[in-house]
Amino acid sequence: MSSLSRELVFLILQFLEEEKFKESVHRLEKESGFFFNMKFFEEKVQAGEWEEVEKYLSGFTKVDDNRYSMKIFFEIRKQKYLEALDRQDKAKAVEILVNDLKVFSTFNEELYKEITQLLTLNNFRENEQLSKYGDTKTARSIMLIELKKLIEANPLFRDKLVFPTLKSSRLRTLINQSLNWQHQLCKNPRPNPDIKTLFTDHSCTPPNGPLAPTPVNLPVAAVAKPAAYTSLGAHGPFPPTAAAAVAGNAGALAGWMANASASSSVQAAVVTASSIPVPQNQVPVLKRPRTPPGAPGMVDYQSPDHELMKRLRPAPSIEEVTYPTARQQAWSPDDLPRTVAFPIHQGSTVTSMDFHPFHHTLLLVGSNNGEITLWELGLRERLVPKPFKVWDMATGTLPFQAPPISVSRVTWSPDGNFVGVAFTKQLVHLYAYHHGSNDLRQQLEIDAHVGGVNDLAFAHPNKQLCVVTCGDDKLIKVWDLNGRRLFNFEGHDAAVYSICPHHKESIQFIFSTAVDGKIKAWLYDNMGSRVDYDAPGHCCTTMLYSADGNRLFSCGTSKEGESYLVEWNESEGTIKRSYNGFRKKSNGVVSFDTTQNHFLAAAEDSQIKFWDMDSVNLLAATDADGGLPSLPRLRFNKEGNLLAVTTADNGFKILANAVGLRSLRVIETPPFEALRTPIDSAVIKVSGTSAVPSVGPVSCKVERSSPVRPSAVLNGVDPMGRSVEKPRILDDAMDKAKPWQLAEIVDPLQCRLVTLPESTDASSKVVRLLYTNSGVGILALGSNGVQKLWKWPRNEQNPNGKATASVVPQHWQPNSGLLMNNDVTGVNLEEAVPCIALSKNDSYVMSATGGKVSLFNMMTFKVMTTFMAPPPASTFLAFHPQDNNIIAIGMEDSTIHIYNVRVDEVKSKLKGHQKRITGLAFSTSLNILVSSGADAQLCVWNIDTWEKRKSVMIQIPAGKAPTGDTRVQFHMDQIRMLVVHETQLAIYDASKMERIRQWIPQDGLSAPISYAAYSCNSQLIYATFCDGSIGVFDADTLRLRCRVAPTAYLSQAILSGSQAVYPLVVAAHPQDPNQFAIGLTDGSVKVMEPTESEGKWGVSPPIDNGILSGRTTSSSTTSNHTPEQLQR
Repeated sequence: MSSLSRELVFLILQFLEEEKFKESVHRLEKESGFFFNMKFFEEKVQAGEWEEVEKYLSGFTKVDDNRYSMKIFFEIRKQKYLEALDRQDKAKAVEILVNDLKVFSTFNEELYKEITQLLTLNNFRENEQLSKYGDTKTARSIMLIELKKLIEANPLFRDKLVFPTLKSSRLRTLINQSLNWQHQLCKNPRPNPDIKTLFTDHSCTPPNGPLAPTPVNLPVAAVAKPAAYTSLGAHGPFPPTAAAAVAGNAGALAGWMANASASSSVQAAVVTASSIPVPQNQVPVLKRPRTPPGAPGMVDYQSPDHELMKRLRPAPSIEEVTYPTARQQAWSPDDLPRTVAFPIHQGSTVTSMDFHPFHHTLLLVGSNNGEITLWELGLRERLVPKPFKVWDMATGTLPFQAPPISVSRVTWSPDGNFVGVAFTKQLVHLYAYHHGSNDLRQQLEIDAHVGGVNDLAFAHPNKQLCVVTCGDDKLIKVWDLNGRRLFNFEGHDAAVYSICPHHKESIQFIFSTAVDGKIKAWLYDNMGSRVDYDAPGHCCTTMLYSADGNRLFSCGTSKEGESYLVEWNESEGTIKRSYNGFRKKSNGVVSFDTTQNHFLAAAEDSQIKFWDMDSVNLLAATDADGGLPSLPRLRFNKEGNLLAVTTADNGFKILANAVGLRSLRVIETPPFEALRTPIDSAVIKVSGTSAVPSVGPVSCKVERSSPVRPSAVLNGVDPMGRSVEKPRILDDAMDKAKPWQLAEIVDPLQCRLVTLPESTDASSKVVRLLYTNSGVGILALGSNGVQKLWKWPRNEQNPNGKATASVVPQHWQPNSGLLMNNDVTGVNLEEAVPCIALSKNDSYVMSATGGKVSLFNMMTFKVMTTFMAPPPASTFLAFHPQDNNIIAIGMEDSTIHIYNVRVDEVKSKLKGHQKRITGLAFSTSLNILVSSGADAQLCVWNIDTWEKRKSVMIQIPAGKAPTGDTRVQFHMDQIRMLVVHETQLAIYDASKMERIRQWIPQDGLSAPISYAAYSCNSQLIYATFCDGSIGVFDADTLRLRCRVAPTAYLSQAILSGSQAVYPLVVAAHPQDPNQFAIGLTDGSVKVMEPTESEGKWGVSPPIDNGILSGRTTSSSTTSNHTPEQLQR
């Protein structure tokens, strides 16, 4: 049952309770199994209504579900038996003994015999263990205490013991709101509609023709508060509760625990009559978890085929209240990275690989000689080689005469700041990594296990980054980043092969698998394993979750060579589906990975095989042009557009799909002889006076034959698969001889460009621009308050239907012909500050242009509601990342309103700025809201208490006024932050609010900055300037890598016109890091991408190459420079 259906049951339960349908309430509780009413249960136990007690319990658990359930039923039946004996009703006692207690004899025959012997006593209190048994009422009360402990500890009751917090008559409120919206949708709404039935949709029948439309918030009969809107959907349309999380979430591990085979533990559970063999400190661990403030998934109502959309256009609520069907997303084998981009020669057998979580072309590689290497695949460059060595000879007990040490596992930490390396001889190395420096710094060496360390992973127990390891010594260990051991898990009978740390809601746990095929699960305590299962085939198995953390898979190979790839049903601890396609017996363990929440890949028989997660049959296979070992190792990048696979000749290949190929900028291979030609300096077109030449008729684009381009054989890469040792010597000489050159785009032929149709409107500038979150459309807000939407069609030319500069999109409008017009009543449009925000599922857009904030349905363009009437006017909008019902609204009067849409109420008003708010950005990692204002000030607010933590002024260069808009945007790591002002780009560490780096307009980009934004992967920054130039910067160093001149995207007629045309705003595509859109002062919107052959916007300038032809490049400055120094 879906989460919304489950919540509907709670609403019905509330309704039945309010209407005093007592029997129906408890019957629905039992039949649904969603809420265990402890108060009702206590009443029945105290009354001794044992048949009703067991009947109610049966809706939630059975006798043999787990040891807790068995103990619960045993205590109840034992009490019933003792009460019969106490009444001297021996016949009833015998009946209970035979019918009810006999089931427990299977597990503890001695106990059953002892209970039977009580029949021979005149008073069972003569038994020593029952000597303190008092009267019936007292005995029931004592037993009830024990039962409550057992129920709270039982995983099957998790999240079922607390009823959600609901406002009274919630179901009635929702029905009233639905009627209100139905009335608003009437073609001819009447002032006082007569609603007599709920069985059919309401509609007003005009008596003699159409009537004038009534206001949006027209009261309807029986509607208590029309302005109280339903949820925007961060937690679904109903109020979020811990109980709502049970379906397929926190109960997953509990389900495994509940269904674990534990006959021996059950035996222990019923040895004594009044004790439970579970330590008391275990009970809180197993109690219902609190739902953490994570960002839950949102239902996507994009598809026009959605059932609700077919039935009700326009939709009746802010977040459609429906029972969603499975999301239909178009996938095809073309989405799989199956095209070989290039091979790379590592020089030794590759044993483990892992892509950086944010920098998707950064690959970490471990080898059988103990070396780890960091590769930048976009440049085919070996950034960091780290041969194996023992860092601290005094602490290790390593047998150095042993054969060479091999890397068993390399992995990145979730934030990408650390690298963990496990070795086949007891050691673990931890490195710190900073992307800007491209270096790995020694952080920690741990003598972790006796024998080999077989696996390593990072985890966050208690919000603390830790390292989890397992080894040949049958142990799992948890370490902090100082090398202190926090936990030591014992329980496996064989070497531990792999580990899989994960969390569900607030429950943190670790799955482990051993070489004997045993699967166990551990909480971060010292209570032992919670699960004991056998992997399919009793084999060495690896477990992985899908990217969204909702689906669990495992893959392994038995001693007989049979391979098994399966999906697990977490709530049951059983196999949900087994995938077909393994045809050859293997002499090792098959490697596998998951990607895009949709595909699985495994490597065997010198092939890579792919499956759709929802189908057991093989989807596709590739041999990657040959050269793979019998059992390759493989790894997807986070985007799923690149796949690294090991080769038999001591290297690996990179496979890519179309998007991945563009991100790599695959280089055409010149003849091998070309590498031997002397470097012709005349080919390199570099200005003798400036690294950033002014725009002119001569293009500074690097020619494809120029040695400025990386050579065909570079840093170990050989597209032809040849040995690369000799050519690399020449490559190194060439790299030293050639200068880096700024990519200059001055002609439309040097990029891909599309102007959106019907966008040009000289009377309305494009002042705000957004891509839809799905990446299929663009939304523009004009200075006149009108919003326009463009969508890209899905066709042969554009099979994925995503935004692209290669296809002209459609200017989209609903059939009704409605426009999305903001409220501009009495507004001076010249002075208005527009603002806009889009819901995460693209269903609704919220915007204002000096007047009220309007909420539009993106399918119908209908105004669902308006609020926040000026003064003061709203100047910036941002949805809370964890609850779309909460909106941060920056105001003209310098305050920030924290507004709850669902209850139509301002919850907090934040004061700290001196001028209007111009930017708002949330960080879930830091739990803060950062605001920026026209006062050049940044303020930091705690999003739990809304208290101000800190405020800093941005450093304005000398001679510049601290005026104009300041905007903020978080890097995808949620720590670093881009700050944009007309005088500068700056990167801040938001955890300390310290400036890391600053760039000031200079040289060829000297005009004021009009806007800037991160690319979707936070590796680039796109900045627009008031002279029409566009700069593409490296996000870590703020060094300019590409400049786009106005001549590349504006016609000669516009350039020679009297009215200056330039971009006011830039937006980055949500999935393609090399695509951006600009909104211009003439009302037009343009989408830009590099050419297919280039694939990206220039190359990052090297750190040590900051001088070109006697002039400094457009470079960044660090925070230790004074404003005067920055102006040089």
